[in-house]
Amino acid sequence: MLAKVRSGTVQGVDGLSVDVEVDLALGLPAFNTVGLPDSSVRESKDRVKAAIKNSGYEFPPRKITVNLAPADVKKAGAGFDLPIAIGILAASELFDAKVLEEYAVLGELSLDGAVRGVSGVLPITLDAKNQGLKGILVPVENKQEAAVVSGIEVFGVTSLHQVVEFLAKETAIEPEQTRHAELLSSSIVYDVDFQDVKGQEHVKRALEIAASGGHNVSLAGPPGSGKTMLARRLATILPDMSFEEALETTKIYSIIGKISSKTPLVASRPFRAPHHTITDAGLIGGGSTPRPGEVSLAHNGVLFLDELPEFKKHVLEVLRQPLEAGDVTITRANMSLDFPSRFVLVVASNPCPCGYYGDKLRECNCTPVQIQRYSSKVSGPLLDRIDLHLEVGVVPFSDMTDKRKGESSSVIKSRVDRCRNIQEKRFIKSSKVHCNAQMGVKEIEKYCNLDIASTRLLQRSVEKLGLSARAYHRILKIARTIADMDNKTNLELSHIAEAVQYRRNG
Repeated sequence: MLAKVRSGTVQGVDGLSVDVEVDLALGLPAFNTVGLPDSSVRESKDRVKAAIKNSGYEFPPRKITVNLAPADVKKAGAGFDLPIAIGILAASELFDAKVLEEYAVLGELSLDGAVRGVSGVLPITLDAKNQGLKGILVPVENKQEAAVVSGIEVFGVTSLHQVVEFLAKETAIEPEQTRHAELLSSSIVYDVDFQDVKGQEHVKRALEIAASGGHNVSLAGPPGSGKTMLARRLATILPDMSFEEALETTKIYSIIGKISSKTPLVASRPFRAPHHTITDAGLIGGGSTPRPGEVSLAHNGVLFLDELPEFKKHVLEVLRQPLEAGDVTITRANMSLDFPSRFVLVVASNPCPCGYYGDKLRECNCTPVQIQRYSSKVSGPLLDRIDLHLEVGVVPFSDMTDKRKGESSSVIKSRVDRCRNIQEKRFIKSSKVHCNAQMGVKEIEKYCNLDIASTRLLQRSVEKLGLSARAYHRILKIARTIADMDNKTNLELSHIAEAVQYRRNG
């Protein structure tokens, strides 16, 4: 007897439909799984056998062959336990196998037949919807995550017995309902605010420009000047994510199992701050079965690299592709996967190993050779891809003891939202450009026209500072953002002058 169960796996950040075909044949009892299963899938036969018996069903003493199609794609994870068990029981004619044509099934089984949660449920549910299936059966732990997808019925199940009863139409399960608008608004939570920052008004101004145009930022200053504190608050003034952006980000977190039932949708802008000991695979993604790295976990949010010179040089160099393209391509012998990685990069560094070079109050003990070696750890091409270069000084005592609160994140964000709305209307016909930082040469030529005075100032700045063509374009992008913040159609001399000062340290 043959039975087929619809299921799925994850390939990159997308779901891939997998047909679990189960054949029961006469012969000596055996259990074979084919179709490029990994070790966790091959081990499922022991879990499935125990779960079927402990759920009160008879395990068929037949030659059992399980095929996972398509056979040329590697299958990983314990999510195939439940569909394999259902396939065996359907092939044993415990219920009508035709009902399986309407549903996808996903879940790990414990030995007593309970269904456990798995990762990657959201992209698999999206794929099931695109395949035109009526519903999907997922572990009850994952039902809210799957219910984020509209247009498909989501049933949370707790045991193998419950699934069999449902498919045999002997019991009913209420599908999970989710109100997307309420879920999106209730999931936006930040535990920091810009009003906590004392002083540093010029840095706040620059971070508002960065948020308004999606620009990358470099912060340089002595220890304790507030670089990390400022960077952590950048996400709070970025525009709210749209539902499509939230869905993109949630898919990535679903794959690595970072979604909880309390927050089934990642609606707050991600803030990722990996330690400087991270490997290139940890930062960019990788592994034998490629998984997303920190640059993808920061998708639609902020990636913060503190103590930038302490990172290994070859690790930093892999940032070039995501900074330019907004995605990462990881190639293996049998596959090539793309992971989205569009983020605002914020880097922080000290001026020297001890951190006090140039400080008026504390003496630097570093030699010129040590300072040169320290600064040369970060390559020029990487720094050239950062738009805003800022010096963060020590906070004066008068600012630290000032009882007045600064501007809150919500007030700054309201100005950022207005600026982003201008850019959305400007780039409404473009599918790749959504903010000023993403402009290409064509958009720069179209929207960054200069008058004679601005052209002369920019020419002198480029020649005096020895700026590259990339730096020249980035100055124009920053100036375009500043003009949008001033609600100006054309670039003016003041916009170019402010934009140039953010490149003087770059």
